[in-house]
Amino acid sequence: MQRERALRALREEAAGCTACPLHLLGSRVVFGDGPADATTMLVGEQPGDQEDLAGRPFVGPAGQVLDRALREAGIDRASVYVTNAVKHFKFVQRGKRRLHQKPDTGEIEACKFWNLRELELIRPRIVVALGGTAAQSLLGKQVTIGRERGHLRAWGDGAQLLVTVHPSFILRVPEKAAKEHEYRRFVTDLAIVKEAMGKGDVARVSDPKQADQLRLL
Repeated sequence: MQRERALRALREEAAGCTACPLHLLGSRVVFGDGPADATTMLVGEQPGDQEDLAGRPFVGPAGQVLDRALREAGIDRASVYVTNAVKHFKFVQRGKRRLHQKPDTGEIEACKFWNLRELELIRPRIVVALGGTAAQSLLGKQVTIGRERGHLRAWGDGAQLLVTVHPSFILRVPEKAAKEHEYRRFVTDLAIVKEAMGKGDVARVSDPKQADQLRLL
């Protein structure tokens, strides 16, 4: 209960964030969503158009892919905490449409404060970086997803990190067979997470004072 109250207070505090110019674009801060005691945290890039309007992460097309993949991997979305590396929607207006733009390094760094606070409070055993922006935020450097994906690495104070693609990547694959192949690879990555969730020997991130070291590992 205490952790839930602290997370609720953090969400309210983040709602007034003006740390980068993105607060002038999006309708609101889209904070993380899920149990305060979740053992697993999924980190995406940023909210999209539908997430910005709804005020919740991963409720649009990419969220539908994520939900389906989680189910196939045997993971209940309600049991995991889902958030984004950047919590405002970055876009360019094209007529009535708001087209996604990739966050830059300054915007990722500005939002890292909130991500570290989420990690301090939730203390997940397993963290999943969905895509390059999330991996950059969590690891403090740009990484090649193809080289890093699909295996758990020691990270932080006893936690484990898995890097995989963002589900929006799957949506952008044009050819049907290739899209299905990438989706199956994504489910396989999440199945690794499911297996680790069932093991009790993965230590929690237990020391909030070490949160500032997480991105260096």
